[in-house]
Amino acid sequence: MEPVTVSVPAELPLWDEQTEAEHTARIVTDGSDRVAWHRARSRGVTATDAARLAGPGSIPSAVRAKAGGGFGNAFTEHGRAREPEIASWVQSSFGIDPNRALFRSRHHALHLATPDGIGVEQDGTLVLAEIKTTAKRLRAIPRHYLRQIWWQQYVLGASRTLFVWEEHRDFAPQPPCWDWVERDEAQIERLVDLAELLLRQLGAPQGGKALLSSMVTPP
Repeated sequence: MEPVTVSVPAELPLWDEQTEAEHTARIVTDGSDRVAWHRARSRGVTATDAARLAGPGSIPSAVRAKAGGGFGNAFTEHGRAREPEIASWVQSSFGIDPNRALFRSRHHALHLATPDGIGVEQDGTLVLAEIKTTAKRLRAIPRHYLRQIWWQQYVLGASRTLFVWEEHRDFAPQPPCWDWVERDEAQIERLVDLAELLLRQLGAPQGGKALLSSMVTPP
């Protein structure tokens, strides 16, 4: 697979400097109560939603998907079963801890994300992990996965993400593959604009910005 490399502009308007633990002050729910986690996700734009935002023309389908909820199948059930095992491998191999918490952006109460893993490098740089299982051979990271990753980076304030995928043949797991995805500020800004359009279509007041003080305590 060709490595994914993107240049990062010198100015990062959506990427403020933060202390090592700053992101932990922006936890909406820790994920232990899955009902609360699903309820909080339903109110905002998550990385799953951002993955669908290919352009303005994708807003109607994203609204329908948000309203309809998710439905599982044998492949999604396999992914859920394998994710803890892969996350354990990521933790032992890269030092990125598994995560279930839902975070909100510093800039917007309804911009939300739950990355599969969170780690802090020796220099204090925040990095994430995103885990997928697939029955297909990936020759490049699909764009909808990249949008999901860039959104998580924006919400958490991370510089890069370890993308890990495990292929399976008739649900028999193969050794995991991985690649680093760098932060792309231009793509993030585009996703933020599209997320605002989505929130307006969903009827969020002022795109959700007015809810910031009432939902969480600022760091």
